[in-house]
Amino acid sequence: MSVTRRAAPLNRLLAALPSRVSQRLLAGCEAVDLVFGEVLYEPDARIRHVYFPTGSFISLMIPVDGTTNLEVGLVGNEGVLGSPLILGVDVSPLRALVQGAGPAWRMSAVAFARELDRSPTLRDALNRYLHVQISQLAQTAACTRFHLVEARLARWLLMTQDRAHGDDFHVTHEFLAYMLGVRRVGVTKAANALQKRKLITYHRGEVTILDRTGMEEASCGCYQADRDTYERLCAV
Repeated sequence: MSVTRRAAPLNRLLAALPSRVSQRLLAGCEAVDLVFGEVLYEPDARIRHVYFPTGSFISLMIPVDGTTNLEVGLVGNEGVLGSPLILGVDVSPLRALVQGAGPAWRMSAVAFARELDRSPTLRDALNRYLHVQISQLAQTAACTRFHLVEARLARWLLMTQDRAHGDDFHVTHEFLAYMLGVRRVGVTKAANALQKRKLITYHRGEVTILDRTGMEEASCGCYQADRDTYERLCAV
């Protein structure tokens, strides 16, 4: 991770705040560039910073049996990494791994807690986001248990596209297998099925979404449910 002096683009959660609240919060932040594969949090480790992604996004992962990981959420420019601090807890239950490199705003956990105590408006907005995140975690648990790999892959690619702010992004079969909690052969089969329907192209880890509408139809209903929850509670 590197600190940058250039202005970072929009974070939707910050943009939804009254300008006086967001400006005071940003005054305590620094602009950083997150690096692909960088681990920001480890399970049971102290949270030292919160991150408001702008052009980056972060996978929330839970280790399983000490040998693999399952993704349970994504944080992009719609949200914030560091939600346990909203509840007064300074330890992360999950691993936070940078999946999409790019800019973010970073603030120390101490300064963030101080702003929460100072601003009921900020706390109210973050409480709503925390509710959204809990709902999405529950949705992901149900999705993993009941939905087919192809539909889950379509959902994950749509979620990633939303946060990558473009139709093209990089992700390997191995990483997708970790994210979806399936074997690589299952990812290959699902990706090939989406390619045959001309919804995506996928070669050497480079993904291009060709048909957004078709991908939404191929995805399970969990994708739209997540979006509806966020738009209802947190959108500007």
